[in-house]
This record gives sequence, C-alpha cells and structure tokens, in this order.
Amino acid sequence: MKRRSLLLASATAYVIPGAARAADYVRLIERSKPSVLLVGTFGETDSPRFGFSGTGFVVGDGNLAVTNAHVLPPPARLDGSDRRVVVQVPSGRGQWSMRACSVLTVDRSRDLALLRFDGPPAPALALAPADEVREGLQIAFMGFPIGNALGFAPVTHRGMISSIVPVAQPQAGAQGLNEASIRRLREGSFEVLQLDGTAYPGNSGGPVFDVATGRVVGVINMVLVKGSKESALTHPSGISYAIPSAAVARLLQP
Repeated sequence: MKRRSLLLASATAYVIPGAARAADYVRLIERSKPSVLLVGTFGETDSPRFGFSGTGFVVGDGNLAVTNAHVLPPPARLDGSDRRVVVQVPSGRGQWSMRACSVLTVDRSRDLALLRFDGPPAPALALAPADEVREGLQIAFMGFPIGNALGFAPVTHRGMISSIVPVAQPQAGAQGLNEASIRRLREGSFEVLQLDGTAYPGNSGGPVFDVATGRVVGVINMVLVKGSKESALTHPSGISYAIPSAAVARLLQP
C-alpha cells in the first residue's frame, strides 16, 4: 500500500507542474480580451453598415493590429465606394469602438496583414520568442467563431500544439495538386502549427496563446494552410492550424 501511494505521489508531482490550471485560463482571458478585435468593413450604404470579416489582435505600440490577409477585402471592393476597412476595439461592458484603419503591410505568402488604426491605443499582446513555440505546448485561442451568429463576444478555445509541420509538401500524384499548392511549392515551404483544438470561420486572424505566459505563439489560419496542405483531400480534415508568431515579428520590423 505504501509503495502504491509513493507511485501515485510521484505521478502527480510529474503531471501537475506542466498542466494548465483553470485559474491560468481565467487570468489569460481577462488579460487578453481587451486586445482582441473585430476586423471588417464599414459602408454608409451597406446593410448592415459594418461587415464582419474576421478576428485581429493588438500588437506593438497599441495602434497596430494583426490579422489574416484574406480577411481584408480585395481592393476592387473598396475602389469607387464609401466602403473602408475598420476594426472594432473593445471599450468595456460588451461595447465596441469603431476605428478607421490603414493597411501597412501584407505578407501574402503567410497570409498575414499589419494594420494601423486611429484613436487611443489599446493594450498590446506580447509575442513569444520562436524558441518558446514547441510541440506539446498548452494553448488557448480567442476570436469570433461563426461571426455574429453567436454575437460579437470573444470566445476562447483551448488545446495544445500537436505538431509543427511544413505548410506544403510534394503530392504523390497530379490529382493532389491545385493552384494554391503549386504556388506554395514554388514559393518555398515554411512551418505551421497544427493544433489539437477546433477553430471555426470567424476565428481567422485570431491570436493563439501560450497559456502559461500569455504570450502569442501563433495566428489562426485555415484558408492558406488548408489550401496548401490538404489540397489532395476530398473532405478536408477538421484540424486547425496557425502561422507561428515569428512571422508576425517580421511584420513589425522597421
């Protein structure tokens, strides 16, 4: 009986230090919600006037935001109209402050965009160094799944980084190739995070956090990665992916 108790105590001592506790998630959500943004367009003649496109989050000096490039409308939708790109910044108690913004940089190869929005700065999220982004890391990601169908309130999911894998790889046959995967192979591959957690439409552009530190380890992306990595599948998997935070750090370099 004594031997069994010692074994159980040893197992407990091994598991608990690496495990995220409920309190970790509570603190993470409270601290991060003011930094997670709605990204979309605003047009005086649109109905509704605000059109939600995806999630973003605040970085840098507090007036910079990161999202997926595919979340932004194509220039043709903006030319000759009163429509413009905007973000909505949390202003407390479920309220939002709409801010006009400009597109500073777009990284098409990694489907990322850097925006600058007007008005007072918002709390910025810190990025995790590349060497902290590892398989097995317990993570949470925040965004607006299914858009406004569930209401514009940030939703948090949890999981872990289950693998760090190339965004594209050679296919066994031509039937597994499409335009996106061919372009990705030509441009060169890079690593993406495969997540043990389910993201939904609307989560695109949202931050992925290291639960232990609260730092951002990645940006949710389904369109680019699935178009490159799962092009051979008739029915794409339910796996979620993220672009590593190192790509965001490059966007912020002067």
